[in-house]
Amino acid sequence: MDILNNLDKFDLAILQELQSDARLTNAELAQRVGLSAAPCWRRVRALEEAGFIKGYRAEIDRRKIGLGVLAFVRLDADRNTGGLTQAMEEAIRQIPEVVSCHYISGTGTFELQVVARDLDSFSQFARDVLLHLPNVKDMHTSFSLGEVKASGALPLSHLRQGAM
Repeated sequence: MDILNNLDKFDLAILQELQSDARLTNAELAQRVGLSAAPCWRRVRALEEAGFIKGYRAEIDRRKIGLGVLAFVRLDADRNTGGLTQAMEEAIRQIPEVVSCHYISGTGTFELQVVARDLDSFSQFARDVLLHLPNVKDMHTSFSLGEVKASGALPLSHLRQGAM
C-alpha cells in the first residue's frame, strides 16, 4: 500500500499537530483532529511504521546550555571517490558538535552546522577535529549572527491537495 497516496485530512492534521507539540496525549491529539482516541492512536502508529514520523525529541535552546556559537562549515573533499567520501561521512556522523550535515552540490562537498561554546572553542575544535577529518582539502566557515527562523516544522500544504 502506498500510504503517501492514501494520506487523508486526519493524517495530515495529526502530522501538523505533532509537529507543533509532540507532547500531546493521544486524547488531546484525537480531540484536536476530530477523531476518537482509538482510531487516532492507530493512525499515529501507522504513520510511525510507514516512516512519516521518524521520532520524538525535545527542542533544547542551545544558548541556555552554553552553546552560543552556531557555525556553518563547508568542507571540500580532496577527492570525491566512493570510499573516501564514505569514510568522511562516517567520521562526521561521530562528532556530537556537528548537529547537521548535508552532502551538497556546487562548491564544496559537505555543509555542516556546528555548535560551540564560544569562538575560541570553535577555533580549537576546527583545528583539532574538522581539519583532521579524512580527505579534507579545505574548510570555509560562516557564523550565525542571529536566527531569523529555526523551526523544524515541515510544510504540509502540498499534501492537502490530494487528501480527502
